[in-house]
Amino acid sequence: MSTDELHVVALEEWHEAVSAAQATGFTFFDWLSAVDRTYDTAAPGYDVVLRALALQRRDSVTGDQLAGLHGIRITTRVPEGGALASVTDVYAGAAWHERETHEMFGIGFDGFDDGSGEGLRPLLLPEGFEGTPLRKSFVLAARASKQWPGGKEPGEGHDSAKSPSRRRVQAPGVPDTTWGPR
Repeated sequence: MSTDELHVVALEEWHEAVSAAQATGFTFFDWLSAVDRTYDTAAPGYDVVLRALALQRRDSVTGDQLAGLHGIRITTRVPEGGALASVTDVYAGAAWHERETHEMFGIGFDGFDDGSGEGLRPLLLPEGFEGTPLRKSFVLAARASKQWPGGKEPGEGHDSAKSPSRRRVQAPGVPDTTWGPR
């Protein structure tokens, strides 16, 4: 079982908080992404969330190793059109996640370095794609819909399927039409 601590930090404290988490034993980078909060009228923007795990955790009093993973989630709010400090220098595995978050939400990561020297660049979307598809403001293209081949409404059938000799059967629990007063 995994338990997570949650730390909400100011944008300016993001890199320092992630570095402190790594230095205190949260050495396994797990995940980084964003949540669109542009509908929040008080502080619109995007919540960027990072999760890291401590693979070996010890009791602070006895020093005994504790069972289960211990995680930490660090989150900060990035305003529309804003950027935050890259944490690729703390967790190399964050590079892929920062590229994906940049591409899908349009969030910048200052100081991004994945070792390629190419900076933030597309990761998942096809070349020439315009837009940030995980933003709530992204308009999805309408898709042409076709009728299912042979699709019929319930009870609808072909005229050739009807047989004059076939007797219609009532559903279970429905009384026969010959029953009752006339």
